[in-house]
Amino acid sequence: MLFVGDDWAEDHHDVEVVDDQGSVLARRRLPEGFDGIAALHALIATHLPEEWADLEPGRAQALVKVGIETDRGPWVAALVAAGYEVFAINPLSVARYRERHSTSGAKSDAADAHLLAEIVRLDRHHHRPVAGDSEDAEAIKLVARTHQSLIWDRTRHLLRMRAALRDFFPAALEAFPDLDAPDVLELLAKAADPTRAARLTRGQIAGALRRAHRRDVEAKADRIHQILHAEQLHRSATVESAYAAIVTGQVAILQTLNAQITELGAVVADHFGRHPDAEIYASQPGLGVVLGARVLGEFGDDPDRYADSKARKNYAGTSPITKASGNRKVVLARYARNRRLADALQQWALGAMRGSPGARAYYLALRDRGINHHAALRQLANRLVGILHGCLKTRTSYNEHTAWDHHIHTAA
Repeated sequence: MLFVGDDWAEDHHDVEVVDDQGSVLARRRLPEGFDGIAALHALIATHLPEEWADLEPGRAQALVKVGIETDRGPWVAALVAAGYEVFAINPLSVARYRERHSTSGAKSDAADAHLLAEIVRLDRHHHRPVAGDSEDAEAIKLVARTHQSLIWDRTRHLLRMRAALRDFFPAALEAFPDLDAPDVLELLAKAADPTRAARLTRGQIAGALRRAHRRDVEAKADRIHQILHAEQLHRSATVESAYAAIVTGQVAILQTLNAQITELGAVVADHFGRHPDAEIYASQPGLGVVLGARVLGEFGDDPDRYADSKARKNYAGTSPITKASGNRKVVLARYARNRRLADALQQWALGAMRGSPGARAYYLALRDRGINHHAALRQLANRLVGILHGCLKTRTSYNEHTAWDHHIHTAA
């Protein structure tokens, strides 16, 4: 075999090629892009043993193992497409390996390339190769992650606006419980401070509510009008003007984010609907289109990626870890995990309790045993991941009886 360490930067790659014995065959600094990847292929081809020429097509490339600290980007895609087995090594793991090789604290790109080559030469069995996901799954992952990031960004800006309103215009928080709603943003854009808000008429407020398709418009308009026209404490005109500018800016950002989230949500739904596994994911209780796309994108669709349901659960971060030393043994939650997948699985578990009697009963049984809410939710998510793995393996949709019958009889 040949082993390649690839320490990447934004505009270049430091690579090192070693053989089975760890002897260094080549070291190069290659540019990012087409010329760089072509030079890497040529460098590897130069050191392929002559006897590999008689191997079946693609077999020689599979005997080249590449270690790199990322699993994304066109460079990694090109390595996978060439047939090399690529290992995406976590940077934290690389840092620990670096300490094992040297305690001086010294670090260089060339040294890290050597370190990555040694990792894939000696310890590759302890690391996960880059998944062979389809282009459809990769596309779903990209759009679902971006959609989720926009939602997180909206929450951040919403909290910033709420903090500003609390400091100078608390009546707005009482009048508008849903600050990111279209009617609320429309009214705050017109009246971002107490003085202008007090000038809003019932007709203006009712018009905004109607455009947002609210119910019981007149009663809600009267309530909002009454709150905004009540006496309240004021800051100085200069300070209020500064706060109003902040609120106006956040309103504009939130309106844009709302529009983009809606548009990108349609793109997520389109990509998800075209994937062959979409029907299986959508059949799971608590998984809608957007949440199902997130879960599918993070798990991928490589059929050989997870050896069994336990491997999928470990990747999901729902299975616990055990720390045992001497007479002490502690079972803890797995905190080193895919944060995006963990967030999606928590929402899935919450939704499943509303759509599945078995999931609800399983959660309540855990709570009756004294397990707290978050731990019970995590165990429910762990069970749901196992059910999903079974459905994907057998290519069948979710069945409530099959999924929970064992647990119901065990509890009885």
